[in-house]
Amino acid sequence: MKIAVFRKEHFNAAHRLFNPNWNHEKNDEVFGKCNNPNYHGHNYELVVRLVGEPDPSTGYVYDMKELSKLIKKHVIDIFDHKNLNLDTPYFQHSNPTAENIAVVIYKLLRKEIENQYELKVTLYETERNFVEYPA
Repeated sequence: MKIAVFRKEHFNAAHRLFNPNWNHEKNDEVFGKCNNPNYHGHNYELVVRLVGEPDPSTGYVYDMKELSKLIKKHVIDIFDHKNLNLDTPYFQHSNPTAENIAVVIYKLLRKEIENQYELKVTLYETERNFVEYPA
């Protein structure tokens, strides 16, 4: 009997989307306002989904207090109120798009959560724009 459990968190971060191999016009054409050289920010909503079997002694699939601590230590403390381009090592060579941020978060959490649990990361960049990894 597998059950999915979810933990929702949020963080605020700034970023800039641009390709250093393109000129200013091409970056503006592709990324629009997201190419602002002074950066811009989002209030990201993060949903972490774990699927597993409940432990017979606790009834928990996963201790949600522990999941919250993992997310805080490995995601929130690293990304919250940071400039993703400048203040983190993860986007030195890739654009901090919602897609790339979700993959980084997944990899950070996957290292900490046992493989017996299916893990999925859903990241809302805005109310209407969100990504899931893995798909």
